Amino acid sequence: MGRRRKGEAVSGWICLDKPYDLTSTQAVSRVRRIFNAQKAGHAGTLDPLATGVLPIALGEATKTVAFMVDADKSYRFTIAWGTSTTTLDREGEVTGRSDVRPTPDQVKAVLHEFEGEVMQVPPAYSAIKVDGERAYDLARAGEAVELSARPVLIHGLAVGEAPDADHLEIHMDCGKGAYVRAVVRDLAARLGAEAHVSELRRTRVGPFTEASAIGLDLLEDLGHKARQSEALLPVETALDDIPALAVTDEDAFRLKQGRSIVLVPRQVESLRAGLAPGSRTVSAMCGGVMVALCEMRAGRLEPSRVFHLD
Repeated sequence: MGRRRKGEAVSGWICLDKPYDLTSTQAVSRVRRIFNAQKAGHAGTLDPLATGVLPIALGEATKTVAFMVDADKSYRFTIAWGTSTTTLDREGEVTGRSDVRPTPDQVKAVLHEFEGEVMQVPPAYSAIKVDGERAYDLARAGEAVELSARPVLIHGLAVGEAPDADHLEIHMDCGKGAYVRAVVRDLAARLGAEAHVSELRRTRVGPFTEASAIGLDLLEDLGHKARQSEALLPVETALDDIPALAVTDEDAFRLKQGRSIVLVPRQVESLRAGLAPGSRTVSAMCGGVMVALCEMRAGRLEPSRVFHLD
């Protein structure tokens, strides 16, 4: 017999409002302890400097993490003009100084150049691997890190508040892999200025939003009162843009055994109407409970991920 996992078989998502000066891994560990969960993971790393939305998957929800890693994200960040740093944020050593202070109107005039599909060089202090090593580990060791430009999708950039001449708030909606710090670096270079990120907050990851996020202190307080499950979101929360099909108990049993089920023509037509371009992924539900993630092929649903949520 296999070894029994330690902890509770709890499954679902926590939309955590990650506090400042806490790594994503530390945040996951604390949430996992609150629930005494057997398994936990997160969707999209946030630097210790950053705050905001960090979706944390517990139990069977970890099988849907890949959908959140690829999800669109939104950020609110503050540019500090006048100095650039090694890390491109306020925690790095100063590498350049300038008296240039771009105005909000000057920034607005060039923001469109950074929207759409653009080529972006990731920051040296990033989690990207170089010859098997994390870029930030190499950079911290004093090694020169050269990363290649790669395409990223930035849906929109907008100027926010400007509390003083030294600071400017920006809002960004983007796809997977876009770096706020790289946007600030490139924007400053375009305007002949020096700058770094002084504040960074993620406000959305796919369906997880700032408005629905719960603070770690409040979650721990709920845990002390044995009410932490009140903050738990369903496993299928991460799959809000994937069409769902209600299946019978018999079909649910087949899917859980790894066998495909046959669809009738009207089911195929209905599911196709809800599929994103190029996608075949459908979720199968039985009695309001997630049964499996499936691929729709030739009028059949073939299970690719089976869930045990009974």
